[in-house]
Parts: sequence; C-alpha cells; structure tokens
Amino acid sequence: MSAARICFIELPAGDLGAAKSFYASAFGWTLTDFGPSYSCTLTGDVDLGLQGDPSEAPRAPLTVIAVDDLEAAQRAVEQAGGVITRPIFGFPGGRRFHFADPNGLELAVMTED
Repeated sequence: MSAARICFIELPAGDLGAAKSFYASAFGWTLTDFGPSYSCTLTGDVDLGLQGDPSEAPRAPLTVIAVDDLEAAQRAVEQAGGVITRPIFGFPGGRRFHFADPNGLELAVMTED
C-alpha cells in the first residue's frame, strides 16, 4: 500500500446554505457544490466537505484518509483490528469505506477515480 494521508474533513451541515455562507465569509473559502446536499473546498490539500443530507451526514467530524489502493487499505484496516462500519461505496469523484478505530472513532478511507 502506498503512503496514506489525511485529505478531507467532512462535517454534518443541517443548514447547508448557512454553513457555506459561514465558511466563505469567515475564512474566504470557495465551496463547490456536488448535488443539492453536498459542498466542499477543492484545494488539493486537506479539504472541507459539508454534508447537508441528514441520512448521509456523519454524527461528528469525519476524517478522510486518501490512499491509492482502496481494497488493500480495507484489508490493512481489518487486519489491524478496525471494524468496517460502511463497506466500499462510490461517490462523485471516487470510492470510499468507513471504519471504527480501536476507540470507536469513525474515519473513512478514499481513493479518487
């Protein structure tokens, strides 16, 4: 497996419009919409995602780790004792899975298309 890096933090956003306005106003961030309920920065560094769909939104901030080989990363997470909480699924621009670490914290691992 190649080097993995934290690439994304996803926040629940019950009021997506208010959240977008806040982050643009407070920090000057430009957010790009991906459908009616999701928006994110696209800096290529550590980006911020805002999930406005309550059925998809994480309960707490979700740290996302970028990898080149998603299946290898899932095997490594499972072998290290992580618990898969959401199997591999697709989203606009890539695929990812979610897991719980030994302390029960949920994180995600993704690869770009």
